[in-house]
Amino acid sequence: MPITAAHIKATLDGYLATHPAEKPLLAALAELLDAEADLSSRKEFRGHVTAGAILADPDGRILHIRHLALQRWLLPGGHLETEDESLLAAAQRELTEETGIPTAVVTPAGHLPIHIDAHPIPANPAKDEAEHQHFDFRFLFRTSADVVELQAEEVTAAAWRDADTIADEVLRDRVLHALR
Repeated sequence: MPITAAHIKATLDGYLATHPAEKPLLAALAELLDAEADLSSRKEFRGHVTAGAILADPDGRILHIRHLALQRWLLPGGHLETEDESLLAAAQRELTEETGIPTAVVTPAGHLPIHIDAHPIPANPAKDEAEHQHFDFRFLFRTSADVVELQAEEVTAAAWRDADTIADEVLRDRVLHALR
């Protein structure tokens, strides 16, 4: 069963209860939920939800992947799929797809995202996609496993990096705090 608007709203509400200062930053997401937009569909070009994974190893290093299309180092994650039962499960599925690390050796650090990022995505005429917003629900996971097999269609490399190298300052601070 696809992820429902009610699940997205409940997850957003739980997150904002912990981080109320971010309400203005996520107002567009709340407005789309109120407008009953299908935020689980990548064809919703006013904006849609994605799920990301921040994977920490026992030394506190964070797994980064080199994204093929964007030619940038990113954290694992991506679009929701109809079989995803929750945002947390979607983040874990994306992590497994992109790295081959089985879900059985990955432990979520909690049921709420550690960060929700809203960012613009440029138009992609090759995919017939208009410019739109991504609302990336990012979850923290822990593992002692290493990368098994990269998803060659999307990922060209993987590297464990110190948590203090995470580019997003808010996410970096939250990850560093959670790993203490």
